[in-house]
Amino acid sequence: MNAQVRTMGFPGRYIQGPGALAQLPPLLLELGSCRVALLADATVRATLGGRIDAMLAEIQQPAPITFRWLDFPGECSVATIAALAGRASACDTVIALGGGKTIDTAKGIARRLAARLVIIPTIASNDSPTSRLIVLYDDAHRVAGVELLARNPDVVLVDTAVIAQAPARFFAAGIGDALSKKFEARQCHLAGGHNFYGTPSLPTARLLADRCYEVIMEFGAAALRQVAQERCPNEAVERTVEATVLLSGVGFESGGLSLAHALVRGFSAHPVLGKFLHGEVVAFGTLVQLVAEGRSKSEATEYAAFTRRLGLPASFNWFGIEHMSVAELDEISRITCTAPYSANLRPAIDEGGVRQALEAADLIGRSAGP
Repeated sequence: MNAQVRTMGFPGRYIQGPGALAQLPPLLLELGSCRVALLADATVRATLGGRIDAMLAEIQQPAPITFRWLDFPGECSVATIAALAGRASACDTVIALGGGKTIDTAKGIARRLAARLVIIPTIASNDSPTSRLIVLYDDAHRVAGVELLARNPDVVLVDTAVIAQAPARFFAAGIGDALSKKFEARQCHLAGGHNFYGTPSLPTARLLADRCYEVIMEFGAAALRQVAQERCPNEAVERTVEATVLLSGVGFESGGLSLAHALVRGFSAHPVLGKFLHGEVVAFGTLVQLVAEGRSKSEATEYAAFTRRLGLPASFNWFGIEHMSVAELDEISRITCTAPYSANLRPAIDEGGVRQALEAADLIGRSAGP
């Protein structure tokens, strides 16, 4: 391959650890923030709102910070972003507190206002915090498109004590989302595809995607047990969160995506599959991609068994679907192939190939060990 310009991107600063939330006031002072909008849903605000209010109220030098809360209504759409941006029009900094859709909505607001952006994930269910991507949905909760920020978030502040208090299902979903990045970045590279900066990937991006997978295989199961049983972070949790948020985020954005995430578009349009968490459907989508790549049945079965041990899906029956009709499979396959990164696969795949991979992956997942 001839030498080409290649691009990587990173958040301005990444901070992780128990109690990291206390870093917010000095960070805002360093950013020069004066007027702040905070976006959260009702649950997050009830949990963290009082702490945040007290932190920001203490900032008096060089001048008090003015701030207002915005209520996240539950879906990231063009209309929601426009309405909230109107309410935050005088703000120079936007802070997101919550999960993926809250985060993406805050990105959209910051984009419209040309404001600084601070991301504080309260769950580690996907790798949206570090990226420029804004995934938009329509009124039927289907993926409608993707927009991009001009730059990555200024700060990603990950308080693992907060993350560990969230339901373990979210933590598992984050693992499911991250598991795909090794395979997707590799396939994007092999197919000559571009990352989300519009260039081929640097080897460093693929290295981080590989490392993400290795960390999860080593620490993921122990971290999930720790969150489920103890609800507080330990070293396994710290390592896994670093993988699912930072390594996975940089890995996908700078490495590129492939079939596992193209399938999200098809799955999100299905009346049952569309109700599940992003990382849950990606976990199954990765198995489908392994089949489509032509990997050995033993490798696919090993992956399926691992995801099942984590409580993640490896077949349609995990989602409560005992039988997926041909018409349903055809529709999922059709919509999947409309995602541009469905082309980032070798061997190349069409709608019929996607349907066959879905059927084969389902059989493998049903037969994988507990």
